[in-house]
Amino acid sequence: MLPKEYRTITDLAGPLLVVKKTKKVRYDELVEIELSTGETRRGRVLEISSDQALVQVFEGTDGIDIDNTKIRFLGKVLMLPVARDMLGRIFNGRGEPMDGGAPVISEKRVDINGMPMNPYSRDFPSEFIQTGISTIDGMNPMVRGQKLPIFSGSGLPHNRMAAQVARQASVISGHEDFAVVFAAMGITFEEASFFMEDFRRTGAIQRTVMFVNLADDPAIERITTPRLALTAAEYLAFEHDMHVVVILTDLTNYCEALREISAARKEVPGRRGYPGYLYTDLATMYERAGRLKGKKGSITQIPILTMPEDDKTHPIPDLTGYITEGQIILSRALHRKGIYPPVDVMPSLSRLKDKGIGKGKTREDHADLMNQLFAAYARGKEAKELAVILGEGALTEDDKAFAGFADKFEDTYVRQGEYENRTVEETLEMGWNLLTMIPVRELKRVRDAYIEKYLKPRLEQEEEQTEPELVASS
Repeated sequence: MLPKEYRTITDLAGPLLVVKKTKKVRYDELVEIELSTGETRRGRVLEISSDQALVQVFEGTDGIDIDNTKIRFLGKVLMLPVARDMLGRIFNGRGEPMDGGAPVISEKRVDINGMPMNPYSRDFPSEFIQTGISTIDGMNPMVRGQKLPIFSGSGLPHNRMAAQVARQASVISGHEDFAVVFAAMGITFEEASFFMEDFRRTGAIQRTVMFVNLADDPAIERITTPRLALTAAEYLAFEHDMHVVVILTDLTNYCEALREISAARKEVPGRRGYPGYLYTDLATMYERAGRLKGKKGSITQIPILTMPEDDKTHPIPDLTGYITEGQIILSRALHRKGIYPPVDVMPSLSRLKDKGIGKGKTREDHADLMNQLFAAYARGKEAKELAVILGEGALTEDDKAFAGFADKFEDTYVRQGEYENRTVEETLEMGWNLLTMIPVRELKRVRDAYIEKYLKPRLEQEEEQTEPELVASS
């Protein structure tokens, strides 16, 4: 049976149009719009009342002639054709191939509006994911099934960091089926080219599915892009038992599109003009990450968002922080020093960090070392601030040691090459090397057994190297 045609458009507002005298129209139903020129556009039903429907047009309403445009309600929701062959492919924000390849021969078609995981069916995240970045692996470890966002600012290298995580992320437990689903929303053509070329050049594209919505694409597509990515991730994780990392950048562009549609619908605005349901909308995406009981696969999310004016209290990072299990915050001060990646260790947090580290997962000393490095860096920063106010002469010898540690920590531990992939063992060894700068009596967060095993051999080696130098100088 062919879908019924309507010619009863009564109003246009931004990406929305109103159709009157409709019958048996359903919420979220797909719509086909045929213009007088013969051009066909797609949309979906956002709202329905007794005899009218509010339709969101994916390509926008520019050029639509109200009197000569036909509307057809297709009786189905937006579906994504999925297959394992999606790996290595690049799609646009509508799920259509944009890499010049043939359309995917689908194994099935899936509704993109998946449901958040039932809390009862969830399995607790407990398996360490190695990103190859010391400030994450060493200080804020990420575990399989976690949601760990990156809070950045305009002009900071979050895109380079996202590409690095996509290239390097792996599960060190030896599970070989690992995939990355990468969704970019509202990015420039230059940024899109960077991601595509980088993944192709490094070979990461072979295990990656990319969805790209450009800045000049319809804003409405930004609403569907992350949902397409999560649908593909769910299929790979729970149908093919893969460990999938989903990287979503930039969530701020997604929220701006949401605000634009909300304003067009004349909804009552919430904080800073964003819709009151922003928290709920973000939660419907974030909560699609995790592990399911009885399933081998998992979905780990790394949403990336730029904080307007570097404001952590802005609604987007603020609400994201409530839903997710921590955050990695990038520092403009470190970026000015030329340090990459400019991860600010102090306010960053992984709430599940203790669940994925330790004996049998990373190494027995990981938790103690992480706590000691954090405490030493915090005291070093404090000592440096004190020196600015009182002068270096007011510092004790211990204060000077901690201040030197803070500088060395930033310069060697935080600073890392864009293509430098450090194993977790290398990160831990680097941490112990740094602790040699601090008097042993001040190492109060590391067990004596670990000091004997990991630190004392380094101190003895330093003494042996120092003695010949003293003899030579005398």
